[in-house]
Amino acid sequence: MADGQTRMNTDIRRFGAEAMARAGGLIGEGQPVAVPTETVYGLAADARNPQAVARIYAAKGRPDFNPLIVHVPDLAAAEKLGVFGAVERVLAEAFWPGPLTLVVPRTEDCPVASIATAGLDTIALRVPGHRAMQALLTETGAPLAAPSANASGRVSPTKAEHVLASLDGRIALVIDDGPTTAGVESTIARVKDGAVEILRPGPVTTDMLAESSGLAVAGIKGSEIVAPGMLASHYAPGKPVRLGAVDFADDEYGIGFGAVAGDYDLSAAGDLTEAAARLFDALHAGAASAKAKIAVAAIPVEGLGAAINDRLARAAV
Repeated sequence: MADGQTRMNTDIRRFGAEAMARAGGLIGEGQPVAVPTETVYGLAADARNPQAVARIYAAKGRPDFNPLIVHVPDLAAAEKLGVFGAVERVLAEAFWPGPLTLVVPRTEDCPVASIATAGLDTIALRVPGHRAMQALLTETGAPLAAPSANASGRVSPTKAEHVLASLDGRIALVIDDGPTTAGVESTIARVKDGAVEILRPGPVTTDMLAESSGLAVAGIKGSEIVAPGMLASHYAPGKPVRLGAVDFADDEYGIGFGAVAGDYDLSAAGDLTEAAARLFDALHAGAASAKAKIAVAAIPVEGLGAAINDRLARAAV
């Protein structure tokens, strides 16, 4: 391949016992496997194995200063890897399993390879709610580092075919369990200075975090990369992207919302949950279209709209 990586055959298998056994075997051999979560498809490997994690970076072409989320089956497993204070524990119990990632200090004896946390003294942890990722955690008995299963900077995958769009020939296996439900990556948060800081918006909203924690919730201050998904340019479809469109030019692939109809409508009813679930599929469709540009109708910023607008802003950089 152009970057020197050896091309391999990429197998696609429907979710089931046989597929999970195959996936577990590959992960035991140090190979990454694409598997769905409730947010997007992830590229999973044993987080304790530095060579396996390096293969995630190689397959994605991912910058090595960008840390990965480590997935575990439950809070008890998470507490073996990270140090949880009272507020982090409250948030974990409220939203796990589910689309919330918590950034906490690594434990002194944390077995996760430093390459998975980009050398930071913190670790990003999540308990996924999807049956396929939970089955893979059970099959392997390992904490699984798993960023989105796409080439770095490209549109995140919500279907197995999206994974193939950029990783075909780069990984050995894709577990296909249909489209994901949340459609955007998990919210990433940390507790700092008596407040909850959102490092990346997602399905768990500001209001939800505030209600559960009883603390003020704010966005991150500064530009340091302390968690996954914080690069300014990300989710790029390979074409210019115009946001806030009220109509579409002839050379633009229109992504509509509400009353603004397009070639692909995120939600004609103006439903933000439906729009989030369809967002990356729409960007993939726009990337594959014959039109030279993409334009997206305005999306409200409240609730889940904050996560949608965050991803669109990065796609447009």
